[in-house]
Formats: sequence, C-alpha cells, structure tokens
Amino acid sequence: MKPPNRRFVVERPLILGALLTFAVTAAFLITGLSRTMKASIPRIYAIDSTPAAMQTQLLAIIHYATSRDIPQLTLPEIRVPFDALLGLAPCNLLVFGLGHDSLMWASLNPRGTTIFLEEDSKLVHTILARAPALRVHTVTYRTHLYEADHLMSSYRYEKYCLPPHVHLKGNTRCKLVLNELPDDVYNREWDVIFIDGPRGYYAEAPGRMATIFTAAVMARARKSRGVTHVFLHDVDRKVEKAYAEEFLCRKYFVKVVGKLWHFRIPPGAYAIPGKGQRGISVFC
Repeated sequence: MKPPNRRFVVERPLILGALLTFAVTAAFLITGLSRTMKASIPRIYAIDSTPAAMQTQLLAIIHYATSRDIPQLTLPEIRVPFDALLGLAPCNLLVFGLGHDSLMWASLNPRGTTIFLEEDSKLVHTILARAPALRVHTVTYRTHLYEADHLMSSYRYEKYCLPPHVHLKGNTRCKLVLNELPDDVYNREWDVIFIDGPRGYYAEAPGRMATIFTAAVMARARKSRGVTHVFLHDVDRKVEKAYAEEFLCRKYFVKVVGKLWHFRIPPGAYAIPGKGQRGISVFC
C-alpha cells in the first residue's frame, strides 16, 4: 500500500506546479500579445498595474485554467461584446445575471465599473465564494414569465410606463420597471448592458421582461455623448425576442450571432405614436 501513497504525494505537487506554470505563462502571453498588437488591442488589456484590476485579471486566468466551469456563451457570442469593450473600456458595464462567465466579464473591463445583478441568492453566494472581488447585488423581481403577454399588451395604458413619465427608481406603478435597484446602479450611465438573466425558462420564473424594459429606459435616459450597447442572450425564446423588438427596437439592431442580439441605442430615442397608431411601440 505504501508505493501508491508515495506516488500520490509526488504527483500532486507536480500537477499543481504544472497548473501554476500554465497560469503564469498565460499571464505573460497576454502581456506580450498586448504589446505586439497595439494597433488592434488597447493597452488597457495588458495585465493592469492597479492592484484590484490585476487581481481580477490574474484570478480569471487561474480560474479558467484550472476549472471545468466554462462560460454559457459560445466563443463567437462572447466575441461580440468583447469587440465593443475593446473600444470602450474602461467603461460602465452592467450585467443582468451571474454565472461561470462573470469573472471573465469583469476582467475584460479593467479599471472600469462592472456590476452584476442576480436574483438567485444561493448562486450569488457560490460565485462570490470563488470570486469575492466581483460587485454583485441581489435583485427581487415583481414579474413572472406567465405574465409576459399581459404585461406587453397593458403597459401602453399605464402612464408611468410611458415617456415622459417613465422612470426607474421608486416607480411602483409600472410593473416592468426594476424600481428597487441600488443607488450605484441608478446613479451611473451604462455604456454596455448585458442581459443574460434572470431565469426565463419556466412559468413561475421572473422572465426577462423587466430587465429588457429597464435596459431600454436606461439607454434612452443617457445624457452623455454616444450610444448604449445592449446585448441580449437567448433570443431564440419567444419572450426575449418579442420584448427586444418592442423596447430595444429593430432600427437599433446591429447584428445577431448565435443566440445573441446586439443593439446600439441613442439617448432620448422614443417614438411617440400619433392618433391611429395605437399598436406601434412608443419606444420604436
């Protein structure tokens, strides 16, 4: 029995050493690539010298090098928001949903502000145990997926769902609004909004109606120059597709890759329907 024990003792440090070597090598490779590809990759994607950003980037490298957990998105889907972040970072990135890809998104926005909003408190605890530096808020939703059709047909008759009265913080009248988010969400203008949550695959789930509506309001309330990039995942599902077309609008649609839609929404972009246009979205 002793030889197997001795072999285990020897192999374990070898494996750990190999993983550590891989992680450190990857860090140097990223740094080297950022120096040799200045024309296409901004310097911000070198291993950042600020402690918080460097910790997040290196933790991401080690995490994905040593874990079986992989992002829920495909590589082509990930590349779409990554390309946007290349030109915007450091920026304000708001992510609806938390998962195995969260550490990746935070590391792709070094020195920027990245906040995650998640409805599952158990998942928040699990992810933060692995990546405690992530900025995560637990969110309570007032909607259920089975209400999607009713909310879509009734929002036009609620004054506080429509411009110029629509607003977010404290808006209890419009059920599509996320009205109890933390102030650090309300007090920022978001350059990129990524929607991959909450759950929307069974009737009692919150659905993504409120996240899509809230993102649409945030984008149009922007006062700074430029547009808001909104990325919506799972557009193969009926509700995501319908709400995207109603509130994010086809005219602001950029591209689709896999199950991901990309929109570029300018500030103040409301289209108030005139008489006889009751069926037209006031957002498009």
